[in-house]
Amino acid sequence: MDAFVESVCTALGLIVHADAQLLRVVSLSLGVSGTACLLAAGFGLVGGAALAVLRFPGRRATLVVLNTLLALPSVVVGLVVYLLLSRSGPLGSWGLLFTPVAMVIAQTVLVVPVVAALTREAIADSWKQHGEQLRSLGAGRWVGGALLLWDERLALLTVMLAAFGRAISEVGAVMIVGGNIDGHTRVMTTAIALETSKGDLPLALALGMVLLGVVLILNVLIAVVRAWGARAQGHARGGTPEVLPAAKAQHG
Repeated sequence: MDAFVESVCTALGLIVHADAQLLRVVSLSLGVSGTACLLAAGFGLVGGAALAVLRFPGRRATLVVLNTLLALPSVVVGLVVYLLLSRSGPLGSWGLLFTPVAMVIAQTVLVVPVVAALTREAIADSWKQHGEQLRSLGAGRWVGGALLLWDERLALLTVMLAAFGRAISEVGAVMIVGGNIDGHTRVMTTAIALETSKGDLPLALALGMVLLGVVLILNVLIAVVRAWGARAQGHARGGTPEVLPAAKAQHG
């Protein structure tokens, strides 16, 4: 018990005094996961909206594949990206293996299905409510999907926060493609695993506390955004019904 308390106190000291190694690992983690989420937003938001409003042959099969990818093991993603970026792989000449770029690629592949699936659900529900209204204003499915992306921006913000939480807590893929190189590709999750195996419990605990803090902040932000969105919808329902703001501006 004394050893545990001592480790916790030492970990808190590392956080309070902004240990250089701790800051380096945390900053790389935030940078890699943040970049991956930005890239995933570009693919996932557009793809999810398209699946919500478009009708095409093979759509149901695409949805089945998308839902399956939600449970995609991170180590499988890491293995596939490793094979693609290795010297014998098709992208080996790029020299990206064991770099932060490779870690961004792996996390992007993991996060895109999450963003796309949750976006599709949000836009599909909104399309059921406002699809006829948008079509009456002359908006096609592509334009309607784009307008709904804007009108559902608060819901989609919670999607991106959840995606960031998924990315920053991932360990398997980044361990494989990044190599967990000190000062280069070591992030919070891989550092926790390494330092625990080495017996450096204070640093592992400090990183764990920071990671839990990040997750806590994300959950608080999600709750705040949801409450904000619910309050905004309540005010809108209490007033006179009108066309969607984005649709009204586009029609005008």
